[in-house]
Amino acid sequence: MNTALAQEFATALDAILGEMRGGLAQLGSVLAAERVALHDGDTEAIDQTGARKQALMQQLEALDAERQQFAREQPQVAASRNPAWRELVTALQQCQEQNLRNGNLASQRLRAVRQALAILTGGDDDGNGLYDSGGGLRGDIMRSRPLAAA
Repeated sequence: MNTALAQEFATALDAILGEMRGGLAQLGSVLAAERVALHDGDTEAIDQTGARKQALMQQLEALDAERQQFAREQPQVAASRNPAWRELVTALQQCQEQNLRNGNLASQRLRAVRQALAILTGGDDDGNGLYDSGGGLRGDIMRSRPLAAA
């Protein structure tokens, strides 16, 4: 391959990696905001960060598909960019860890809400939730008792 074409591929690949780096930085910020929203119980912010997180993930997946295409077409150019790629993989792993922590926090909050609902409705927290297997409200969920008796 001629040098000019190799340089053009390298420039394009560098641009893709740069966009991925920026997307991962944004994703890290969104995940931090999501954690705050989860901690504060701010449902509107949780919805907003969830939507933003989804959009960033789609953008990153599209960029990675482009990167993979370049790697197939010009493996020697892609190989020369391995250090930059390793940095991106590390950043992605950090985002994944943040996302798992956020998921655990969301699960904890959901369990607490379910327990509170079980107490308020006079049910027990047997893990069956509010809905039956058909998707309707469980028959016994409508049974309530006075709060003083709960």
